Amino acid sequence: MILGISGSPRKKATEYVLTEALRMLEERGFETEFFTVRGKQISPCQHCDYCLRHKKCRIEDDMQELYGMLGEARGIVMATPVYNGGVSAQIKAVMDRCRALVAADYDFFRGKVGMAIAVGGDRIGGQEFAIQQILTFYILNGIIPVSGGSFGANLGATFWSKDTLDGVKEDEEGFRSLRKTVKRFAEMLKMLEGV
Repeated sequence: MILGISGSPRKKATEYVLTEALRMLEERGFETEFFTVRGKQISPCQHCDYCLRHKKCRIEDDMQELYGMLGEARGIVMATPVYNGGVSAQIKAVMDRCRALVAADYDFFRGKVGMAIAVGGDRIGGQEFAIQQILTFYILNGIIPVSGGSFGANLGATFWSKDTLDGVKEDEEGFRSLRKTVKRFAEMLKMLEGV
């Protein structure tokens, strides 16, 4: 199963693009699941080290649902709006709260495949930095990061929304970067299946 995680508190451009990515993966034969932070209660990590001692997070909120989904996922697609040149606070909270999973099982994420999508209100508004933050999370946790490759999708899929849903739907360059990234992501998943 491929898990798509939308890090936007709004039902607009980021959710739309992630849904399109999951649709593309379904067309390639993958089963997908969708999770959004919108409307969810996900508290930030308090770095209290409870998870190191008890092998679980002491905070009981909507991350519990996501923990189960992450366990079943072979691949992860994180999508974030760009806030102040980086990821949203909501997707950052998701990444930080995954510390509890790794505290319980150091290899929890090892061998899963990950890709990233960033949607910004400006063409050059921090999309690549936001993607780098997601890719760093993947690398630190043993997730195999996949980009779209050279010539147009270097780190992952980047979109310019012009702060509207219509803007993101009209971003042909963004969709080109998404298609390239989805293609390489799917190829990596299939290659690992054959190992």
